[in-house]
Amino acid sequence: MKDCNQCGKCCIKYGDGGIEASDEDIKMWEIFRPHIHQYVIKDKIWFSPETGEQLTQCPFLEKMPNQHSSEQVKYTCAIYLDRPEDCRQYPSNIAEMVRDECEMIEVVDLNHPKKAQLILDDLMSDSR
Repeated sequence: MKDCNQCGKCCIKYGDGGIEASDEDIKMWEIFRPHIHQYVIKDKIWFSPETGEQLTQCPFLEKMPNQHSSEQVKYTCAIYLDRPEDCRQYPSNIAEMVRDECEMIEVVDLNHPKKAQLILDDLMSDSR
């Protein structure tokens, strides 16, 4: 399994209301991170503070400037330390990574999914 290359596929795929925040996340944002909480409506996340409409992308997903035009586009999370629970848990399993075309997964992982899951669990242990 490769390290995350910051391709942004997961954030792009789920950043339009496909993820949820825990009650604890929302309460914490309301008190300590109002700049995040302004995107919450009725305990659902990523709504425009101006229009109340569901956003089509996470408002905190930022494209990193490229050094060279030939480099792959990379993304970063502006609220990484305060990101929602769903984001902290992702990816949770190999099937999910395959479904979402995660660039971390390699052919060897597909051939040995149980071993790959153990590697993934170890990689994600600091995040979960």
